[in-house]
Amino acid sequence: MSILVVGVSTRAIAESAVRAGCRVVTVDYFGDRDQKEQVENHSLLRDIKIPFSARGLLAASRRLEFSSVGYISNLENYPEIVAEFAKRGRLLGNTPDVLRDARDWRQLRRVCCEENIPLAVTLLPGEEKEAVREFRWLLKPVRSGGGHGVRFWDGSRLKGTHVLQRFVEGRSASAAFVANGKNSVVIGISEQLIGRPELGAGEFAWCGNLLPLQVDVPSRAAFIETVETMAARLARRLGLRGVNGLDLVVGYDANGCPTPFLVEVNPRYTGSMELVERAYGVNVFSVHLDALAGRLPEFSLAQHIEGPSVGKGIVFARRMSIVPKTMGGVERGRRDIPFPGDRIKAGHPICTVFAEGDRRESCLENLLANAGAVRREIGDEPEDCVE
Repeated sequence: MSILVVGVSTRAIAESAVRAGCRVVTVDYFGDRDQKEQVENHSLLRDIKIPFSARGLLAASRRLEFSSVGYISNLENYPEIVAEFAKRGRLLGNTPDVLRDARDWRQLRRVCCEENIPLAVTLLPGEEKEAVREFRWLLKPVRSGGGHGVRFWDGSRLKGTHVLQRFVEGRSASAAFVANGKNSVVIGISEQLIGRPELGAGEFAWCGNLLPLQVDVPSRAAFIETVETMAARLARRLGLRGVNGLDLVVGYDANGCPTPFLVEVNPRYTGSMELVERAYGVNVFSVHLDALAGRLPEFSLAQHIEGPSVGKGIVFARRMSIVPKTMGGVERGRRDIPFPGDRIKAGHPICTVFAEGDRRESCLENLLANAGAVRREIGDEPEDCVE
């Protein structure tokens, strides 16, 4: 019987599961062309024609037959919905109780304090007076995801749906790790692309990753060890299992050494993990299933981080565009490909592009060039660039 995978966009994890030899059925919002060509997919947008919601995913799965169920973003914010899915099949991921703890800011603050994990200072409703004015503060939705709804705080009173987090100067990063509830193995540390105008992303919107995160050689081993320790302590204290992610900001200490500050725990499959597959040959879905059974991979990130750079970018539309029949797809290294005739609204994703390079700079240059090619094909270039 099939494994059901649900979330906003399930294409990447579905590809990994198929490579692992699993039979998969997916329910997501977008239902992109390349996913529908590979697995049975049910799309809220295309097939059911309803807006995205966690409860909509649940309703769309009612008539499906499956033996196990896994989830991705943004169901980590809805443990009550995950509990409903778990009634119908074996849960392939963190339990609802683990999700509640990992996404509870008060609980996470306490764990980080006790485990000496540097968490970006986070304030809850009623604690606004502790927001020291010489620092900048971000207003973040409690049920955050992909940077949506994040903005600089204007000093107004917090509501129960938001928290404040001190803005840390540095590079945004993501750590991918696999855990068995007691121990963990970090399988990738990447740079996060946030708010890149070339990709059409808003100020704090996640729009891709570059793997590996570039760290100076003298500091690299110590930096990796710090992230590994952070992941191990969180896995043990929160009981994390399977694949998980950490959102980080990399700042520098008084000696100029890179220091990771925790921004958020993502207790599920993350967007950077398909780059781990491309760069390191790790089948993420396989190690996910193994970890749920208690088995962790024999993997050393320090032995893999010297390779070339690989990247992915989410291309967002700058204006409403219609996808032409001539738009290239998988054959051009793209994923999450829309159907001909689709109307892409301004601010919505068009597709995902990939690139490689000998170093970070060349990889990013190639990635942005690939994004530009997509724009030219669908007529999404700025007016002053159109000949």
